[in-house]
Amino acid sequence: MTAVPAPPLSTAKLTAILLSLAMVLAPHFLHLPGWISILAAVTIALRFYLGYRHRPLPPRWLLISVALCSVAGVAISYRTLYGRDVGVALLSVMATLKLLEMSAPRDFMAIVLLAFFLMVTNFFYSQSIPTALYMVGCLWVVTATMVGLQYRASPPRLYPVLRHAGSMMLQGVPIMIVLFLLFPRVPGPLWGLPQVNYTGRSGLSDSMAPGDVSHLSLSDGIAFRVLFDKPPENATQFYWRGPVFWNFDGRTWRPGVQLTAGNADLEALAPPIRYTVTLEPHDQPWMFAIDIPGTIPAGAQMSTDFQLLSRKPVRERLRYTVESIPKYRMDAGRTANRFQPALRLPAGYSPRTRQLAESWRAQSSNEREIVERALRMFREQPFAYTLEPPSLGLDPVDQFLFETRSGFCEHYASAFTFLMRAAGVPARVVTGYLGGELNPVDGYLVVRQSEAHAWSEIWLPGEGWVRVDPTAAVSPLRIERGLLAAVPATDALSLLSRTRIDWIRQARFALDAVANSWNQWVLAYTPERQVDLLSRLGFDRVSWEDMVIALMLILGAILTVLALVLLVRTPARRKDPVQQLYDNYCRAMAMRGITRKPSEGARDFAARIALEMPQGKAQAQHIGMLYQALRYGSKQDNSAYRDHELLAEFKQAVRALP
Repeated sequence: MTAVPAPPLSTAKLTAILLSLAMVLAPHFLHLPGWISILAAVTIALRFYLGYRHRPLPPRWLLISVALCSVAGVAISYRTLYGRDVGVALLSVMATLKLLEMSAPRDFMAIVLLAFFLMVTNFFYSQSIPTALYMVGCLWVVTATMVGLQYRASPPRLYPVLRHAGSMMLQGVPIMIVLFLLFPRVPGPLWGLPQVNYTGRSGLSDSMAPGDVSHLSLSDGIAFRVLFDKPPENATQFYWRGPVFWNFDGRTWRPGVQLTAGNADLEALAPPIRYTVTLEPHDQPWMFAIDIPGTIPAGAQMSTDFQLLSRKPVRERLRYTVESIPKYRMDAGRTANRFQPALRLPAGYSPRTRQLAESWRAQSSNEREIVERALRMFREQPFAYTLEPPSLGLDPVDQFLFETRSGFCEHYASAFTFLMRAAGVPARVVTGYLGGELNPVDGYLVVRQSEAHAWSEIWLPGEGWVRVDPTAAVSPLRIERGLLAAVPATDALSLLSRTRIDWIRQARFALDAVANSWNQWVLAYTPERQVDLLSRLGFDRVSWEDMVIALMLILGAILTVLALVLLVRTPARRKDPVQQLYDNYCRAMAMRGITRKPSEGARDFAARIALEMPQGKAQAQHIGMLYQALRYGSKQDNSAYRDHELLAEFKQAVRALP
């Protein structure tokens, strides 16, 4: 098969097309397989070389072969040809290979339209402010490329093309705002391709082993933000309840059977606290609330462990309002027989710990005294609180309590719960978050992954489940002042956690407030928030039909205003002064009985005037020559005159007519 001839495309237009596609593909290189990124980079560079050197494009059979191999590579990389990530990968590959058969204006526009579509797919992976700003820049470049492709006779100039593209974008801003506010919202994302996996999500796991929580403490990622209706005094010391673990295999804690709570045995001892949580996606069903939730948000349920659970995994930002009970009596009316799973221990593990707990049981008169003995041991003996504890072997509880004695909160919660069960006290492990950082700019409490924490709950007769945090016995600063004040200065922590420079902290608060506003009013603009906004504007009980009608009316008004503005700003077409003078001359000759025919040029008209009016021959030839020089002459033809000198002479000759 013969090679495809080189496309008639200027270097400037080719560069603009390649730059547009490269800009929208660049963010995808972070999550696409490496071979796709390499293929895209090589293809873009090769296409520029072929266009710059005016070389022929690859034959079609070669492109088809590469395309088929690429599809097979995507299927092998993702082990499927279905899903959101697979769709983005295939689209990226095909848009890149399209460059190697781009030879006609239709192909040029196809690449531009693919770039627009790929731009949208970047929001599948990140919806942050930097991503949005970068996409605005991409939109400007791709739109300018589309505008530049309309220049056929002459090459486009950069500044007018960018200005035209920017003007088009600004004209679309009012329409964009109206569509965002009034277009009927639907739950979940607008795109239907499912995400096959959710790797990379950070957060608490569905199990707890030594080192799991301390690993999270190295992350500055935000777990959730909280806005209180009435800011409490001790907001940074709240326990945020998460997964509750009952089963222990000697090393790892796992949840028990999670049943939905029926008639909960809960007695409130203090007024509830009302607040709104904006939860980041973590691909798990659990939601977080202070201590014990007193209300259940829509789309959630509460387990018998008093843990809030979403009815589906949290895979997009979730906003919910809840009331919590800070002081309570939970399951106080039950009997110990009901909590037999909270007494189970794996056979053959931790004999020294069992022996210690049994001695405490024999020496104590009640459960409270056993608890105090355990806390006293952590407080008085040389236990250390650190993010970098020694690794533990096959029997981590015995090894931690009697050998290493250095650990993080999960070590203390696990060992304390084991001690309580060995002493006959029902106990379980609770994980979640402790504390947070109050942002003075917007008033939100920011709870990061570094605030991940583990503690214990024990059941006491007449009191029910009682929270006991053994970490507080070892390191009270962790509870009172946070993680940074508790761990040694030599422990590894993130840079943002370590810094105490005031201006850096203030900048961090300001940026976080901006990001939170973006999350609350753009990314978390749910159907509920849309209805709430419209109700604040005085529109109660608005249906989607009403919103569509209002949307059409407002869009029509905006388009009408834009059309009128463009009409007013469009300058009236000014007549060419040379043509206007020549038309005046033609009218003057018509008054003398010599009318120019529509098909008659300046030279032929002057020749006819010379025949019919011999006395005006010289003047007619002179006017015709000046008109031709001004209208059709080149710079070489007019080297003896400048344009304004010719025009002045032309005016004088026409006005000299008798």
